[in-house]
Amino acid sequence: MSKVGETTLVLDLSALEHNYNYLRSQIRPETKFLGVVKAFAYGSDMIVIARKLEQLGADYLAVAYVSEGVLLREAGIQLPILVLHPLASNFDDLIEYYLEPSIYSRNILNQFLETAKLTKKTAYPVHIKFNTGLNRLGFSEADIDYIAKKTKNNGSIIIISALSHLAASEDVNEREFSLKQISSFENLSNKLTEKLDYAPMRHMLNTSGIINYPEAQFEMVRSGIGLYGYGNQANVDAQLRPVATLKTIISQIHQIDINESVGYNRAFKSNKPLKSATLPIGHADGIGRQYGKGKGFVTINNKKAPILGNVCMDMIMVDVTDIDCKEGDEAIVFGPKKSAENFAATANTISYEILTAISQRVKRELKNN
Repeated sequence: MSKVGETTLVLDLSALEHNYNYLRSQIRPETKFLGVVKAFAYGSDMIVIARKLEQLGADYLAVAYVSEGVLLREAGIQLPILVLHPLASNFDDLIEYYLEPSIYSRNILNQFLETAKLTKKTAYPVHIKFNTGLNRLGFSEADIDYIAKKTKNNGSIIIISALSHLAASEDVNEREFSLKQISSFENLSNKLTEKLDYAPMRHMLNTSGIINYPEAQFEMVRSGIGLYGYGNQANVDAQLRPVATLKTIISQIHQIDINESVGYNRAFKSNKPLKSATLPIGHADGIGRQYGKGKGFVTINNKKAPILGNVCMDMIMVDVTDIDCKEGDEAIVFGPKKSAENFAATANTISYEILTAISQRVKRELKNN
């Protein structure tokens, strides 16, 4: 991996391929695979990741919002794209760019039907979202007759799938609840199919679901965090490779005397002489203030350098007293040897948060394999 000269998120597409192949190996050959690329592909590079997944043979992509899908279409991505949380104000763009909405309520269903009719669409693909216990978005069993009545003889749309979402697929202590969700979804999707004259495909499993509930693959599975190298379980993490490595450099080194302070609000005060290094990365880049005051740390020349005092908007200061280093040396925030999950854990949060928080101002670079 080449040395960086500024704060850079290095993306390893060979790791993405490895993760994709591992997850594919956990499902039946005929099961379709949907890659989740929302939130700039979990903070990496949505277009680069989508192109690679298209090349690898993914069947579907998913984004959170219409604007994300538009970016993919404008970049030339041809795969079907599911929009997980479409809003009615964006339906014209959704249809113009041939994105597929997840329909989750009567209100959204009616508004989309109206838009499809006005734009003279026929058999436009939509996905019906059922709430089976996450209680975030989705129809209930009481809505099935309404959905069927509204869609069965309406030529504007076709229900291409029914979906739901597990609430705690990685938690062994919630296995009973997850199995109840799976059973509920199977019941709901079967009842919907009975009301239609065709059978939509079904999908419910996320990354941890793929590993822990293979019997519930249905016709398609969805993976987000697993593609980027994190499995929410130590045994799964061991099979995956982090795609993103966040690196920066030492801008300046200071000698700090006893009783001197470092950073805003004098949040760190030295009780002994030490050496600090200033790095050009801060909370505007995604390293939140919660990582300050010795909680978070970076790695410099294979040694741990704790963050001193408060995280600044554009900088952090780290303790390099016992590290042989110089200005211009690299500092690793997270990567294969120290995962984003490990870094996040220092502030009692999760890999999803630190990955998706990485600012778009941070340079993205593809690893030279």
